[in-house]
Amino acid sequence: MNILDKIVADKRMEITGRRRQVPLEQLCEQARTAAAGPDFVAALRAAPLGLIAEIKYRSPSAGVLREPFEPAAIARAYAAAGAQALSVLIDETYFGGGEAPFRAVRTAVTLPLLYKEFVVDEWQIWHARSLGASAVLLIAAVLEDAELQGLLSLSRAAGVAALLEVHDETDMRRAAASGARLIGINNRDLKTFATSLAATFRLQALAPAGCTLVSESGIRTPDDIRRLRAAGIHAVLVGESLLRQPDLQQAVRNLMGAPGNGL
Repeated sequence: MNILDKIVADKRMEITGRRRQVPLEQLCEQARTAAAGPDFVAALRAAPLGLIAEIKYRSPSAGVLREPFEPAAIARAYAAAGAQALSVLIDETYFGGGEAPFRAVRTAVTLPLLYKEFVVDEWQIWHARSLGASAVLLIAAVLEDAELQGLLSLSRAAGVAALLEVHDETDMRRAAASGARLIGINNRDLKTFATSLAATFRLQALAPAGCTLVSESGIRTPDDIRRLRAAGIHAVLVGESLLRQPDLQQAVRNLMGAPGNGL
C-alpha cells in the first residue's frame, strides 16, 4: 500500500465518523444557506496564467513547510500579491489542515477557495459548499468510474467546480470520458514522489478541447512559469516553493512576474 492508498483508506474511515457527527441532511441544509463562493474557473481564466496559491502546514513528503503557520495571514499575503485563487488543505492527519484553517481563510479574503481534500464521499462535497468553497478536488486515481461520475454530477448540483486531478495517461483518458472541464495535471510521480513538468506537457496532448488545464506540483522558478504559459496551460497550483519563503508576497511576484505574469 503506497502513501496515497493509506491516506484514502484512512479518509474513508474518517468520513464515516463525521457523517455520524453531522448527518448529511443537516450538512445539506447548512450548505443551502451558505453564501456561494466566487467563480473559480473565471478567476483563473482572467489572468494570462492563473495562480492557485496553496495553504498547508505540512505534507508527508516534505514535512513542516512553514512555522509559525498562520492561514489567514498567508491568505492575505497571497491575495495582496495577486493570486487568482487559493487552495486550502482540509486533511488534518497528514497535512495539518482542517475546517478551522479553511474558515479563517474564508473570513480573511474574498478569493475563490479550493477545498483541497481527498474527496471520496458526497458528504465532503456538501461540506465544501457549507464552508464557502468555490471548488473541490477530485483525484482520478482514487475513484472508480461510477464514484467519479457521481461526484462530478453532485459538484455541479451543489454549485462548486470540480478540479479533477490526473497523474498519467489512463487518468487523463478517464477524465476526458467523464466530461470534466477543469483538469489538474499533477507532475508528481505517485511511486517515486519525484516531480517533472514533463508530465504536464505529455498529458496536455490528451486533454479534451476547451477544458481549463492546471499544472500542479514541482513548479519552482520563473522559467517553469514561462514554459507552462507558452504551452497554453491556463493555471498553476503552487504551495511548497512559496510557503518556504519568508516574504510570501515577494515570493509570488518573483515566481509569477509582475505585472500580469508577463514574463
